[in-house]
Amino acid sequence: MRSASSVKSVSVDAIEKGGSGRKFWRMHVAGHTLIFVRYNEDRPENKHYVAIARFLAGVGVRVPIIYFHDEIEGLIVMEDAGDTDLWSFRGASWPQRRALYQRTLDQALLLHTQAHRTPAAAELKFLQPVFDAALYRWEQDYFFEHCLGRHFGISPKRLAADADRPRLHAIADELAAEPRCLVHRDFQSQNVIVRDGEVCLIDFQGLRPGLAQYDLASLLLDPYVDLTAEEREELFGHYLSGLFGPGRTADPAFRALYDRCAVQRLMQALGAYGKLGHVDQRTQFLASIPPAIARLREVLARIDGLARLEKLLASVS
Repeated sequence: MRSASSVKSVSVDAIEKGGSGRKFWRMHVAGHTLIFVRYNEDRPENKHYVAIARFLAGVGVRVPIIYFHDEIEGLIVMEDAGDTDLWSFRGASWPQRRALYQRTLDQALLLHTQAHRTPAAAELKFLQPVFDAALYRWEQDYFFEHCLGRHFGISPKRLAADADRPRLHAIADELAAEPRCLVHRDFQSQNVIVRDGEVCLIDFQGLRPGLAQYDLASLLLDPYVDLTAEEREELFGHYLSGLFGPGRTADPAFRALYDRCAVQRLMQALGAYGKLGHVDQRTQFLASIPPAIARLREVLARIDGLARLEKLLASVS
């Protein structure tokens, strides 16, 4: 028979976080902790989390270690990397945050420059759909439907007249024509875990071929965190120095693609906030709409042909 002390050494705590359609628990067993995950088929990409984790670890990207996976039952047991994410440091001093963001960008650079070149990448049959023109247009429609339409109540007639849809479609075509690497797709502060000064990526089940600038915009324009313009530029320069070589912190062509990817990413995020907040009744996500709108307006102002959409957003800001 087990002693009372052995029973007390085991506990399980639910973890409430994110909108990925999975459930998480932290298991405390004899002084050690593990993360237990249960997923279902509502979002098919969830079942590929384990294979992607093992692939990324093989490339050298820091991700939680997988100890057990039952694909039939939808169960995963993995390393507990902790619950202190990059978002948790939003009030820390800039030198401390800068170091963590730079480590995060170094992980992104490894993903963007090495993952698609490894022999194992050819065996990734389970990736999510490639970022092509259709997917970029889907993100735009997602934004119009759930943010501007559902959340702000803007009529379809006004959206058709004042949202610069032809220019946005052209941007989708331009981005789809660019060479692709592998991208995280949801590369924001709450998907980066910090432990002992190092960073670890999570929620990477959306991995797919796309543009590095999409991930970069996801992090630097993250609506959950307020980075100053100067801080963003410093981090942008850090990434470029790693990509092109020390001292090269500017590249007009890279910047132009970054701005267009930023439009796409922010539209996708705003569409998600509207859907989660109104359709799924997870109203906490609605608080992220104002900062995301502000960031989108900032980027739109730098791209020709989107003045009407920027004016439309100004009317609801």
